[in-house]
Amino acid sequence: MPEARVIPMTRPSGSRPRIQPVIPPTDLAPPADDVGPPVGQSWDDRVAEGLAFLRRRLTGDYEVDEFGFDADFTDHIYLPALRPLYRSWFRIETLGMSNIPDTGGALVVANHSGTVPMDGLMTSLAVHDDHPAKRRLRLLGADLVFKLPLIGSIARKTGNTLACNPDAERLLSSGELVGVYPEGFKGVGKSFSDRYKLQRFGRGGFVSAAIRTGVPIIPCSIVGAEEIYPMIGNLKSLARVLGVPYLPVTPTFPLLGPLGLVPLPSKWLIEFGEPIPTAHLGASAAEDPMLVFNLTDQVRETIQQSLYSLLMQRRSVFS
Repeated sequence: MPEARVIPMTRPSGSRPRIQPVIPPTDLAPPADDVGPPVGQSWDDRVAEGLAFLRRRLTGDYEVDEFGFDADFTDHIYLPALRPLYRSWFRIETLGMSNIPDTGGALVVANHSGTVPMDGLMTSLAVHDDHPAKRRLRLLGADLVFKLPLIGSIARKTGNTLACNPDAERLLSSGELVGVYPEGFKGVGKSFSDRYKLQRFGRGGFVSAAIRTGVPIIPCSIVGAEEIYPMIGNLKSLARVLGVPYLPVTPTFPLLGPLGLVPLPSKWLIEFGEPIPTAHLGASAAEDPMLVFNLTDQVRETIQQSLYSLLMQRRSVFS
């Protein structure tokens, strides 16, 4: 099978991606059913589109970038598969989308939760479908994600890469929108009793990457993901045997078997806060541990307060 063309990610030497001014958020984004591709496509159109996709795969007439991102696969297979969850199951609404710049690099920092990291998938789709510029959110993931069969390959094809500073800085310097979840497995695998309580944000590596590349940090708060798989127990011994960070017990799993893998239809709100600028600090500020710590703590506190505010706005867990 012919190979896809690889697009180098470069920019003029000595230049820095320009960030357009942002406008403070006002109202919620339009209902999710009113955004994204038209849903009234005829069967003939869908079949023709599917055949065209297969032809491109067979002839190699598609492109991937240096990180393995495959826009053709993402737009025609991956995102359409997620949209029913986004629109009809979780009924996601977004706030503050105007805080994400139309062009140029920026680092989106979000809380992590849900036992299964569905929040990253939904946030990526929210940015693509709800943002006027249809931007791509390139997520940074743990090593384990890319070691898993099939899942690791899909993660690469859909624009994600390792959560390490060199990869993050390359993407940011190229003008990409990058997403990071500093809580890591501590956040996604916490018990239901600790829901919406942020875990430690590590040593602030994401802040250092933003400072070195001079991009703004955009705090992102996600309400709803905590309830999709309420974690009431953790089979730690079995998890160690399997080599995974945790093995959850929920009200439906493993009691209901495969049916327990169906997420509960909680109501989601995703808010993008006002950007925190870093360009004025200078690249050398990334070597100042106290400055990095203080900025990390500022981002964490901003997200925590936003979570409390969103919880007050949500009428109930499922509506």
